[in-house]
Amino acid sequence: MLNKIVPYFFFFLLHCTQVLAQDSADLNVTVGKNIITLSDVVVNNKLNVPSFINRIKNDTSFYKAFRNLHLLGFSAINDIRMMGKDGASLATCLSKTKQIAENNCRRMEVLEEQITGDFYDEKHNYNYYTAQMYASLFFTVGKICGETNVVGGNEFNLDNKSGIEKHKEQLKMLFFNPGKKIKGLPFMSGKTAIYDDEMADAYDMEIDMDDYNKTSCYLLKQKVKPGMESKVVVDEMITWFDDKTFEVVARKYSLSYDAALYDFKVQMEVQMTHVGKLLVPSMLRYNGNWKAVFKKRERGVFTATLFDFK
Repeated sequence: MLNKIVPYFFFFLLHCTQVLAQDSADLNVTVGKNIITLSDVVVNNKLNVPSFINRIKNDTSFYKAFRNLHLLGFSAINDIRMMGKDGASLATCLSKTKQIAENNCRRMEVLEEQITGDFYDEKHNYNYYTAQMYASLFFTVGKICGETNVVGGNEFNLDNKSGIEKHKEQLKMLFFNPGKKIKGLPFMSGKTAIYDDEMADAYDMEIDMDDYNKTSCYLLKQKVKPGMESKVVVDEMITWFDDKTFEVVARKYSLSYDAALYDFKVQMEVQMTHVGKLLVPSMLRYNGNWKAVFKKRERGVFTATLFDFK
C-alpha cells in the first residue's frame, strides 16, 4: 500500500511546487529594469503595469491639486510647531484663516491666531524658514489676481534664487514632484528619479489595491533597500491612485539628504478631495528638520487642514 502512495505523494509535491513557482512568476512584472511585485487582486484586475508606471512618471495631478487652491475660497486650520533638540516647544502658531476668491483674485483673512515663543520677530516677520515655507504654500499676503491652475510653464525653478530661498525652492520641488528628476539640484537630481532604470537596484516596489476614503485605489509602495540609503533622496513613497482616473488620492513619503552644506530629513502626508471637478489637498502633515549653511537647524511639525471650499 505504501509503495502505491509514495509515488502519488511525490507527484503531488512536484505539482504544488510548479504551481507555486508559476504563481510567483505571475506576481512579478519587470518594467524597464524595475521588478514590481503585484498582489493577487492586481493580477486578477489585469492592470497594464507598464502603462500605469508611465502614467505615474508623467503625473501632474499632485502638483496641479495645489495650484487649484489659487482658484478657490476655503478655510484652513493651521498648526505650526517649532521644536528644540530635546523635543521642547520653541514657538507655535495655531490659527484659522479664510481665503476669499472673487473676480479672478484671492485674498486671505486671519480669523483667529494664537502665538507662543519667538514665532515672529519685532516686525512680525517669520523667525523660522519652516514657517516661511508653510506661508508660501497656504497664506496669501494682500490681493493676488490673474492666477491660473495651469501646470505647464509654471514648474518650480531656481533661477535668480540663492541662499535660503534656493533651499526652500529645492524642498518645494521635492514635495510636489517626488519621484521625478529635478533640474537644478546638484548631486541630488538623478537620485530623485525613483522610477528610472538607473535607480532600479535601490528600491523594492509593489502594487496592491486598497480602499481610501471610500475610493477604490491602486496602492503603489516603493521603499529603499537596506544598504542603499546613501544612494537615494526618496527613502519611501506610498501613493493611493484612483483606480478609474489614476489621480492621486493620498500620498505618504519620506525624504532625506545629507551634504556638507545642506541636509534634511522630512516626512510628509497629503490627503486629497474634490471640489466639483477640481482635485485639491484637504490635509497636509509635515514632520522634519533641515539645516542650511550659516543657519540654525530647524525642527518643525505642521498640519494644514483645509475645508469649506467655495
